Amino acid sequence: MIRQFIRISLPATLVVTLAACQPTGEDAVENAMKEVNVIDESNLNDVMLTIADPNEAVTYFERSVRSDPSRIDLLRGLGKSLIRAARASEALPIWKAVVEHPEATLEDKISYADALIRNNEWDMAEEVLNTIPPTHETYDRYRLEAMVADSNEDWKRADSFYEIAAGLTTKPAGIYNNWGFSKLTRGDFTGAEKKFWEALRHDPNLFTAKNNLVLARGAQRNYELPVIRMSQVERAQLLYTLALAAVKQGDVTMAKTLLREAIDTHPQHFEAAVRSLQALEENVTN
Repeated sequence: MIRQFIRISLPATLVVTLAACQPTGEDAVENAMKEVNVIDESNLNDVMLTIADPNEAVTYFERSVRSDPSRIDLLRGLGKSLIRAARASEALPIWKAVVEHPEATLEDKISYADALIRNNEWDMAEEVLNTIPPTHETYDRYRLEAMVADSNEDWKRADSFYEIAAGLTTKPAGIYNNWGFSKLTRGDFTGAEKKFWEALRHDPNLFTAKNNLVLARGAQRNYELPVIRMSQVERAQLLYTLALAAVKQGDVTMAKTLLREAIDTHPQHFEAAVRSLQALEENVTN
């Protein structure tokens, strides 16, 4: 009887064990839903970082971080969203928390240095960049290195870093524009003009490069608009920029001519140009 009991009870035990390992219908659904939720959350995070209104993204990630403050991906999302929303001072402690996280990467340090620069903490940004090994060569790293070198007026290093950064991206228009502005602040107007032309070669629609190009030409008393792609509104704005450059050079008559042309060119009422022209004419009258 004992042997018979064992023979019967063993299969029963095996069945119970197998049943315990086999997920129920509810467990299977729950596990599948967890996987779907992870995918959905990841997609939503990406949407919030790229498409969503920056302040809405901040609210989303703030709520997510409160729910799970240990997740570095949520902290990164909050830091990036605050930067997008032009709330750099609020982003700074978030990026500090990110770089102190055990899962932090070298890219996190670069983002922290970027936040420091946006908050005008140049010395600290330089310290953070100095902790990144030279073998970590990325566009953002050298873009920030160039900016720090500029702040130190170390033009040789700045030029070197700008050149490296330009070679590390397929869209170098922005870095050429920054490089040109660096040369503009140094008083190297010819060099600046070349960099702005290079920026526009890579992105003919980059208005900041168009405006900076006009500034560089105006600083050389060249008041002719460059032959570049521009809308009617852009043409009026560039004429206005040239007029301001002419005022700075003391060429008041030329400035008034350019302002009148800007006013006539603009498809709407160009209030800033009108005010500037009135101010110049009143000064001449007085």
